[in-house]
Amino acid sequence: MTSAQAPDRGTARAKDVRRLDRVIIRFAGDSGDGMQLTGDRFTSETASFGNDLSTLPNFPAEIRAPAGTLPGVSSFQLHFADHDILTPGDAPDVLVAMNPAALKANVGDLPRGAEIIVNTDEFTKRALQKAGYETSPLEDGSLDGYSLHPVPLTTLTVEALREFGLTRKEAERSKNMFALGLLSWMYHRPTGGTEKFLRTKFARKPDIAAANIAAFRAGWNFGETTEDFAVSYEVAPAAKAFPVGTYRNISGNLALSYGLIAASRQADLPLFLGSYPITPASDILHELSRHKNFGVRTFQAEDEIAGIGAALGAAFGGALAVTTTSGPGVALKSETIGLAVSLELPLLIVDIQRGGPSTGLPTKTEQADLLQAMYGRNGEAPLPVIAPRTPADCFDAALEAARIALTYRTPVMLLSDGYLANGSEPWRIPELEELPDLTVRFAQGPNHTLPDGSEVFWPYKRDPQTLARPWAVPGTPGLEHRIGGIEKEDGTGNISYAPANHDFMVRTRQAKIDGIDVPDVEVDDPHEARTLVLGWGSTYGPITAAVRRLRGAGESIAQAHLRHLNPFPRNLGAVVKRYDKVVIPEMNLGQLATLVRAKYLVDAHSHNQVNGMPFKAEQLARALEENLCDH
Repeated sequence: MTSAQAPDRGTARAKDVRRLDRVIIRFAGDSGDGMQLTGDRFTSETASFGNDLSTLPNFPAEIRAPAGTLPGVSSFQLHFADHDILTPGDAPDVLVAMNPAALKANVGDLPRGAEIIVNTDEFTKRALQKAGYETSPLEDGSLDGYSLHPVPLTTLTVEALREFGLTRKEAERSKNMFALGLLSWMYHRPTGGTEKFLRTKFARKPDIAAANIAAFRAGWNFGETTEDFAVSYEVAPAAKAFPVGTYRNISGNLALSYGLIAASRQADLPLFLGSYPITPASDILHELSRHKNFGVRTFQAEDEIAGIGAALGAAFGGALAVTTTSGPGVALKSETIGLAVSLELPLLIVDIQRGGPSTGLPTKTEQADLLQAMYGRNGEAPLPVIAPRTPADCFDAALEAARIALTYRTPVMLLSDGYLANGSEPWRIPELEELPDLTVRFAQGPNHTLPDGSEVFWPYKRDPQTLARPWAVPGTPGLEHRIGGIEKEDGTGNISYAPANHDFMVRTRQAKIDGIDVPDVEVDDPHEARTLVLGWGSTYGPITAAVRRLRGAGESIAQAHLRHLNPFPRNLGAVVKRYDKVVIPEMNLGQLATLVRAKYLVDAHSHNQVNGMPFKAEQLARALEENLCDH
């Protein structure tokens, strides 16, 4: 923003500018108010400024709940700082509430003294009634403990756009950009990226682009000139939080998509996605469909079963095959997953977990599918299970899932969740030489000699190290072989009903999974603690933040986090038996705890939460403190 576009930045210095080390902001409004876009733009500018950050988008579960009601509230929380952070934050320092419902749904999360910016134009008698208010909270004293900023956002936006000849309804749609401009002034965020984004987004509607930019600038100017905002804030870049490299802001689903593309390039295989849209996994389908230039083929099937069936067919044909879904879709795909186990073909099943059962909580998060991933198939059908721990880590987890699938010729379950999928953080873009070599050797000819000396191809003759069977591309002369779900004879691949052969094949498939090479679990224990907190997946951020708080208060506690859930790291048994107490926080009712107790016979203690939201670090710290051996 130049001096011709807005008042000179020097004018802003006339107001008090305070330095902060971190801030948590939550934008909240009706699902049609553009809160996700507003939060995303503020996040992008914050990332470009160099702060460390973590976000938590929170969508309504209904496709379009009635406007102005509590079920229709959409919010976006951003935590940014001048140092390394791990979570989107527990309690917002600033709430931007676009209507009474947004205020009522979120005010309970605010600490006393927090700043609240409300759009007073929406606090009409009817809107208050729809949100369940008997009196206006702006007038009844219920907000006296907060720093309240009443701003007629709608009126100011309409006035700023009067010259554009828009209808009032059209002009009102830009009030989120006014709010974004105000917050951008308040926290000294860059502005050029947002203006460029708006020009690009509305390239075919230049008048709309110009109106949104005008609203954005008007919000910035309002913060600069109004007496209600006497203070603005600066949060310095997190220069010491990041290793040297090129960074970008990335969400979990986007990182996972890029990881799949990178895996296909490193394996020199075409990438095929067979998928059916389902929240919160659909963004992977949307993203991969944009990358045909990298040899990516996406197939939106008519249902979940067709999606994985097509993916398994692509795996048989020699592609790096993927299917994406959430928990309900995994249930529908289970028969074909069992077929993939029997066929021993590489297939990635990406489960972006959400709350269940059934439709459950489509837009909320949960670690609900671990036991389904482990055991949710008929017969003995083992498969590897891995889980990323942060949004950026989804990239590496996708590469690791591909490595296991291609090396061991097995389907692999990757368990992300809604918190990781939609949340974002800075990601260091890796150099090409840092990526693993995933090159695959297809079968080229006969691999077995019969007693009579003739050479034949045995589709189930195994690599002695990995127990993987050969991968033969259909159409390769001399490598014709039978596939299907009926049990195969070891070696020949012929149909077999022999009891001894079935016993051998079941044990061999299990041995193959048990023998997968995974890194040892690392333990963070600087003070020789007696209590270990063990986690998996997206609980990494809250657990690590909670552990930091306890250590800062002088407590001794150890931490370990699992990426590989099947097979477990080989040293995990020794690790958990080394401590007097093992505490396992999970966003379920104790699924990892059940597995750990059963396998290692340790008295693992569960701390569980299934409210559709990630753990809050402070609450988790209190729970862990109560479980310390010294307490």
